[in-house]
Amino acid sequence: MKILFIHQNMPGQYKHLARLLADDPSNQVAFITKDGKPDMPGVIKAAYKPSREPHPSTHHYLRQLEGHVLYGQGVVRAALGLRQRGFVPDVICAHTGWGEAMFIRDAFPDSPMLAYCEFYYRAVGADIGFDPEQAADVDKMARTRCRNAHMLIGMEAMDWGITPTRWQWSLHPEVFRERISVIHEGVDTDLCRPDPAATLTLPDGRVLSARDEVITYVARNLEPYRGFPTFMKALEEVCRRRPNAHVIIVGGDEVSYGTAPADAPNWREKMLAEVRIDPTRVHFLGRVPYDRFLSVLRISRAHVYLTYPFVLSWSMLEAMATGCLIIGSATAPVQEVIEDGRNGLLVDFWNPRAVADRLDEALDNPERMADLRAAARRTVQDRYDLRGVCIPAQMKLIGDVAARRRPTGFGAP
Repeated sequence: MKILFIHQNMPGQYKHLARLLADDPSNQVAFITKDGKPDMPGVIKAAYKPSREPHPSTHHYLRQLEGHVLYGQGVVRAALGLRQRGFVPDVICAHTGWGEAMFIRDAFPDSPMLAYCEFYYRAVGADIGFDPEQAADVDKMARTRCRNAHMLIGMEAMDWGITPTRWQWSLHPEVFRERISVIHEGVDTDLCRPDPAATLTLPDGRVLSARDEVITYVARNLEPYRGFPTFMKALEEVCRRRPNAHVIIVGGDEVSYGTAPADAPNWREKMLAEVRIDPTRVHFLGRVPYDRFLSVLRISRAHVYLTYPFVLSWSMLEAMATGCLIIGSATAPVQEVIEDGRNGLLVDFWNPRAVADRLDEALDNPERMADLRAAARRTVQDRYDLRGVCIPAQMKLIGDVAARRRPTGFGAP
């Protein structure tokens, strides 16, 4: 079978699936991605580069859409290059998020498409307006509607769709939901597993282990969408209450979602200027290699994961699989995975003192928390395991779409 993947940040959500399909000599796998992304063994890479940036004079409702059109145009040019080389896919797997799926059917009109439908923007009920200090006005609501235009074009062209959580599925327009299956991309629970002997060497040479009182926090970037300001305010109280606690913070200083602060170079520096913490016990590691990330999780006594109602981070499920005690925000889609007191602890996203109180509860009761840790790992093994659950479901879905069969046996709630 010939499979074409399309994702601007290769491999993205197709990391495991593309590798598995490429390992099968009966398959031919190609990947269209933005210029400069790494190669994958056995995968034909076709890179594209947008011809220009969106024009500053474009109406602000449409400036992002212009960028998405330019992405889609670059993808089509790369696809036509593949076609000229004789590659015509039996199935296309394309992420809808950046316009890359908008025009692909014009390059391959006879190839069925499975669209990755990650997030559909809503002016009410998701991230927009979640911050009470940033209520959505009519202008923002109108702009939010336009942010979905490229995804609507991609979904109109798809034969079927896939999304990772039920909550993300529920955000999509009702007319498309019956053609979108809920299948997570999967967590490697053989790799993400507890290790009581794990240690972590800090930049100053100190070595921490699971015997130490370690609090962890992980995000791609340290920003409000992932609750970083709330967490930092909680740390002020944690440092006062718990003189033996060490806090490990993993994440960069860029902006993945939302905006940069107006009065500081980044959110880390902004919050460090606003709160009083013990710098000898709060350790910012920046972005780290994956094996070091796992070491952070394996020595954690309590792992804090806070998020707007937005895309669920892989890191939360990986932390659960590694046996972490999760203190998570009572927000969707966290509540889809964590049940308070059964496989983790939930807390009000906006309440730093409540975060500190739940950290006290977790750190003061390690024996009671052991059951929650074990239940967290079981949750991921039962519902999100890469090899036992997610890959088989994804492979079945791809086979159904390639054969133009209506998928059965899984799907929407």
